[in-house]
Amino acid sequence: MSDQVRQMFNAIAGSYDRANDVLSFGTHRWWKRWLVRSLGLQPGARALDVATGTGDIARLLAEAVAPAGRVVGVDFSATMIERARARFGASHPAITFETGDAMNLRFEDETFDAATISFGIRNVDDPVAGLREMRRVVRSGGAVGVLETGQPRGVWGGIYRIYSDNVIPFIGGLVSGNRAAYRYLDRTAARFPCGERFRAMMLEAGFENVVVRPLFGGIAYLYVGRVEHTSRSASPAVAEEAHAR
Repeated sequence: MSDQVRQMFNAIAGSYDRANDVLSFGTHRWWKRWLVRSLGLQPGARALDVATGTGDIARLLAEAVAPAGRVVGVDFSATMIERARARFGASHPAITFETGDAMNLRFEDETFDAATISFGIRNVDDPVAGLREMRRVVRSGGAVGVLETGQPRGVWGGIYRIYSDNVIPFIGGLVSGNRAAYRYLDRTAARFPCGERFRAMMLEAGFENVVVRPLFGGIAYLYVGRVEHTSRSASPAVAEEAHAR
């Protein structure tokens, strides 16, 4: 991640939640719940939320794996992590928040039962490398869920482009005091691969059985990829031996 992008997220951390609620009319909260539910987590599981921001997904994951589960939220913005700790650190002791690099996670292989990233993969310098890193730290049989923006088509797409090109930077600037940040976020959303193109990126990263679900007419997409380490990372001979066992 560039220092410029990190500084941008540091600058808008205090108003980030309010801006998300206003700009999405609150729908982002439903989308995040669908993301967590799609993972099928059980009580006692361990989960990782990458680009955790102010901790919304981490909190939902903690609720899903309660009472004995553990959740780690990682973000490259120290100010976002401070905000997440202030919101949920005391009320959700099962969550640990820390700064970290999505392309170089500090965790050992197969540490978690699932991992998520919400509206953050497009800000990773190499998204496929970031996906591979998330896959690495999830155990075989686990899942990685991604929530990201899309580019709807047709009449609805035209209406949404008017909204995203004009209203989002204007309102985002009013709420945060940083219009440039929301221009950047709109530009990255408009050109980032979505639908089948992003599914191809997940397959390239080694995921199995990638499910694609458009949300709200394609404004956002939910992706879930399953992790099977033996079929991708092991040699054919090792994989065959593991299957025979």
